[in-house]
Amino acid sequence: MAQKCVHKGCGKVFTDPEEKCVYHPGPPEFHEGQKGWKCCKPRVLTFDEFLAIPPCTTGKHSTVDDTPAPPPKPAEDEVVSAAPTPAPVPVTKPLSTSLAAAEQPVPSSTPKPEPPEDESDDPDTKIPAGAMCKRRGCGKSQDDKVPRSDEECIYHPGVPIFHEGSKGWTCCKRRVLEFDEFMKIEGCKTKKRHCYVGKDKRKTQDGAATEEKLESVRNDFYQTMGTVIVSFYLKKIDKERAKVEFLASGTEIELDLPTSDGKRFTATIPLFAEIDPERSTFKIMGTKLEMELAKKDGTSWTTLRSDEEGKGHRIQVGRPGRV
Repeated sequence: MAQKCVHKGCGKVFTDPEEKCVYHPGPPEFHEGQKGWKCCKPRVLTFDEFLAIPPCTTGKHSTVDDTPAPPPKPAEDEVVSAAPTPAPVPVTKPLSTSLAAAEQPVPSSTPKPEPPEDESDDPDTKIPAGAMCKRRGCGKSQDDKVPRSDEECIYHPGVPIFHEGSKGWTCCKRRVLEFDEFMKIEGCKTKKRHCYVGKDKRKTQDGAATEEKLESVRNDFYQTMGTVIVSFYLKKIDKERAKVEFLASGTEIELDLPTSDGKRFTATIPLFAEIDPERSTFKIMGTKLEMELAKKDGTSWTTLRSDEEGKGHRIQVGRPGRV
């Protein structure tokens, strides 16, 4: 009998209880805008990046959620009451001033997030076997037994919103407290056909492929005694076509970063100091390329590029080496 695995990060339908399962054993954590899992280290900013964090534990499928429960809150009789504080002295204001203040709207410190683009597949798009629908809240995978014309996609056109413990979507009113309940909130919009791939935004109206060449993208770096961590901020980098090469000389990096929405950034980066290409690594995330460059001699970098003028300041994590 086919059953659905309830492990977080898995969710596959299985018939063999001995089948390998890769999942997150810990609960999700959301703190000061960062999102991640308690069981592993990656922290990201967007919800899509959070869902893309690879599971960290291998085990067996299960129909029982064995995620550790959060520690119980202390009972009221265990809470030590603080010393009473004196009541504040009331301050009287002129009536006109109080009314004027009441009529002033309180500005929101958090801008309302924009909903994602509601895209669909091109009619001639080839759908990969087992592809998952890209629309938020749907979670259905491609089924050869169901014709595309009979598909019904129920999804959330808005974005997730987490505020003071409550969780929900900007497109509908329901709010819940637990993350598991949030993931079960049924979509509020229905559309014919799922979106497995999305439109090829590199195509023009006549069908010819085109790309927007980017001269530069925002970047920054920080360093430790032995490494330099560099970020190039570019959304939707195509991992399959992207190329990041640490040249054997250790003094240059070549970047070729095409995106799925028709942009491309290419550059050769002359580095401030020599690195060890064999020990340097990179990873592509939803909003950026992040590289960890292994210093060859522990030099403190004042800039990223050798052709940049030093700004007179630098950030270094850890104790500087002796001269």
